Amino acid sequence: MSTTTESHAGTGIGQSAPRLEDRRFLTGRGQYIDDIELPRMVHGVTLMSPYAHARIVSVDTSQALAAPGVLCVLTGADVLAENMGGLPPLFMPEDMGGPKGYRTSRPLLATDKVRCVGDRVAFVVAETAALARDALELIEVEYDALPSVTALEDAVGEGAPLVWDGAPGNKCCVVKFGDEDKAKAAFEAAAHVTSIRIENNRLSANSIEPRGAIGEYHESDDSYTLHTSSQNPHGARQMLCSSVFRIPETKMRVVSPDVGGGFGMKADAYPDDGLVLWASRRCGRPVKWIPTRSESILGDNHGRDQVVNAELALDADGRILAMRARSMHAFGAYVVSAAVAPLTFALRFIPGVYDVPVFFGVNFGIFTNTSPTGPYRGAGRPEATYVCEALIEKAAAELGMDPVELRRRNLIRPDQLPYATQTGFVYDSGDFPDMLSHCLRFADADGYDKRQQSSKQNGLLRGRGIAFFIEQGGIFNDQMSVRFDATGGVTILAGTHSHGQSHATVFAQLVSEWLGVPFEAIRYLQGDTDKVPFGRGTYAARSSMIGGNALRIACDRIIERVRPVAAQLLACTPDQLKFHNGLFTSEADGKTVALSDVAKNFFIKAGPMSQLGVGLEASGTWNTDPPNFPSGCHLCEVEIDPQTGVVKVDRYNAIDDVGRILNPMICEGQIQGGVAQGIGQALLEHVVYDRESGQLLSGSFMDYGMPRADDVPSYNLKLVEFTCKTNPLGVKAVGEAGTIAAPSAVMNAVMNALRPLGVKHLDMPATPSKVWHALQAAKESVASA
Repeated sequence: MSTTTESHAGTGIGQSAPRLEDRRFLTGRGQYIDDIELPRMVHGVTLMSPYAHARIVSVDTSQALAAPGVLCVLTGADVLAENMGGLPPLFMPEDMGGPKGYRTSRPLLATDKVRCVGDRVAFVVAETAALARDALELIEVEYDALPSVTALEDAVGEGAPLVWDGAPGNKCCVVKFGDEDKAKAAFEAAAHVTSIRIENNRLSANSIEPRGAIGEYHESDDSYTLHTSSQNPHGARQMLCSSVFRIPETKMRVVSPDVGGGFGMKADAYPDDGLVLWASRRCGRPVKWIPTRSESILGDNHGRDQVVNAELALDADGRILAMRARSMHAFGAYVVSAAVAPLTFALRFIPGVYDVPVFFGVNFGIFTNTSPTGPYRGAGRPEATYVCEALIEKAAAELGMDPVELRRRNLIRPDQLPYATQTGFVYDSGDFPDMLSHCLRFADADGYDKRQQSSKQNGLLRGRGIAFFIEQGGIFNDQMSVRFDATGGVTILAGTHSHGQSHATVFAQLVSEWLGVPFEAIRYLQGDTDKVPFGRGTYAARSSMIGGNALRIACDRIIERVRPVAAQLLACTPDQLKFHNGLFTSEADGKTVALSDVAKNFFIKAGPMSQLGVGLEASGTWNTDPPNFPSGCHLCEVEIDPQTGVVKVDRYNAIDDVGRILNPMICEGQIQGGVAQGIGQALLEHVVYDRESGQLLSGSFMDYGMPRADDVPSYNLKLVEFTCKTNPLGVKAVGEAGTIAAPSAVMNAVMNALRPLGVKHLDMPATPSKVWHALQAAKESVASA
């Protein structure tokens, strides 16, 4: 194991090379969707349903069509008339061998029913966005309101309104892991059983750049161009071409320029992407759609929204015998994107880093009359970690045991690696007991009692919470290419997509070290389906392993293709060459030639070298079989004002194993951002719908509590390097780490402070009102006892 806490000079692997992207971003020269202005471009706005559930009786667009500047108005009737397709889920449990579920297709515009507030009903295109919004007000829609259901447990209650007639009980699908009979036997033999019911609050990603799209139809060749703020441009093209327009992918170009954050919310196509393309075909002009922030909160895919009942069985020595969980995950009104992924990972990672000999879990995907949910940073891993770590903390309290000691007794030991979990994973590397010890020292655990006493003297409650996590880094396969030009410069053509992850910097570091090309001579290209031949985008912390290893293969292929030419230039045989630091060296006489100089020979117009053909390029692919498993131990300390219920995160310490560290500065930045999002979930953020009307109550930043600078402490972070043993680079992942650990660490700290006062449970977010009311209820309970 190695650790790092400081930056290093240089641009090679393991160095904190400054980000190449920062100059244009800091000087305002980035190009986001709303920066793009096309000739003759017009603007579209969407009419969203004000009802959570209703039949559409009629839609009258006559006044809107007659309004100044209006070019067209699209409705569900047009969807039916032109046979426009919808957006199906990427996969369902049955596609992976599980039981069959109920598939939906999300329409571009609702045709018969609306199933959530925010369902798209009509799309207006006008010369300006203001004119389009004025015309939108003139559309008359007659709705026949139907009963709705927005809360998970209400949705499965007897007699609950059905979101889809073909899904009885509002159950869409189910995933299961483990052995139910073995779990039952283990619990019957247990010396102690801890039970818990927890909720994972629904969240909105709220990326700094809202989603946006510009559609352009080209009548000259019957093709389309879509500019969209997507994490996955090739995937968006595939979905739109195959399911919506039913055309070959050669008929559509998708460009995803600079993207201001995504967090999984921008991973796949939305109805809005299809609408701007369709509207452009209707109008004969490019159509831009940019939502307001409130429209984004209403119309974006949300994350989390889960209710879990879980149990932990322990023997008389405090060792885990079994875990089991029964949970429900809200899908909202449609199964969209990779919505089944959180459903699955929220079960598979419940055992965490602990030696759990028996496990059984079942998770139901449930329809509700709310906006759909999909992957949000962590995608099931934060939910699983919260279940596991909350059980450990509660069990320790019930047993009167130090939660650190309970963890020590149950952590997977290094000699047990590779370790096969009861949910089908095989952890290859790590030292979890050492990480715990390291984190305690790093966090000055010995000084905690003194800090707690100081807080008490100031009238505050102090609590400490620990959270271990482990996750799978990356899914699917992907492709990366390296292309030389006639000057010896290199272009990386990336199948991944950077929207804040610093790929232009880190991938250039890799290629510079492997090929010896100057760091500044490397260009990074992504996000254009006409320029990058194939890609799956970036989500699920996939790029360092999949992109990095694919890039390594591409570079190795370049070296091998160039080797015979280098041998010819050095008058030796290829097997007499050594390649190091960008130089081929002849073992016969020590003469050298740079790879970048040899590459120029692939562009010679005539002569013997022209027989090589024109151009030098190579591609590599990599997949996640087997995957990698980054992990970490986070320790948080909070102070709570019992008079107001305000929770302050006072100290946050984290030890993270990301495998081989490619750029320490960027890794730490990723963890910092993730922890901020995790703190937001734990203390502030919550998408709230009215249980009776289905109306969104947190539809703006006046009501949705985004964390601010004073909600986040100065972090104390350290990276540790347990090199992954299942891929050549030894990398794991880092993009989701902070978001996975932070909610559990913060909530464990909050409960550690409140539990001595009689508070037995608190669900996220731990807002001042919720904390204060919990304290008052605990006081009343003690007084009446």
